Amino acid sequence: MGVPMEGDRVQIHSYKHNGKIHRVWEETTVLKGTQGLVIGGNDRTVVTESDGRTWITREPAICYFHSRNWFNIIAMIREDGVYYYCNISSPFIWDNEAVKYIDYDLDIKVFPDMTFILLDEDEYDRHRVEMKYPEVIDHILKENVDKLIRWIRQRKGPFAPDFIDIWYERYLTYRQ
Repeated sequence: MGVPMEGDRVQIHSYKHNGKIHRVWEETTVLKGTQGLVIGGNDRTVVTESDGRTWITREPAICYFHSRNWFNIIAMIREDGVYYYCNISSPFIWDNEAVKYIDYDLDIKVFPDMTFILLDEDEYDRHRVEMKYPEVIDHILKENVDKLIRWIRQRKGPFAPDFIDIWYERYLTYRQ
């Protein structure tokens, strides 16, 4: 499988369970790349939706992808603090083209005070039926929602104090 190398600029591809592309982020700088973990940074990157529409991200972000966890975490750095958008997803793969994962609809938004809300449960329920998510996937995804909530409450991984500051500082060294 290989791994993206530190300093590489890569795309991020999000798919749906049916194999269709969901969203593409044009450019993310790899800050750490191992078999088990990719941490990247981006700012004002072009995002292309499945219907061809494009938009540009508004703020710097640190992206966290793990090869064993069924979620990824995007930390958006804003003037009033760090906001996290957590996608319940398949573990990432790297295929020398892009960091890729399957988006499973459920999301958790975390605010700077570490309060959070679970989003898109209706979309998940609809897609679970439409795309015929296997029972085992449904179980894994629900377990990972619980795991992610524990990480938030325990300030683990990207939610740990200083985690985002450290990786954002590293990202800034690549922008100069």
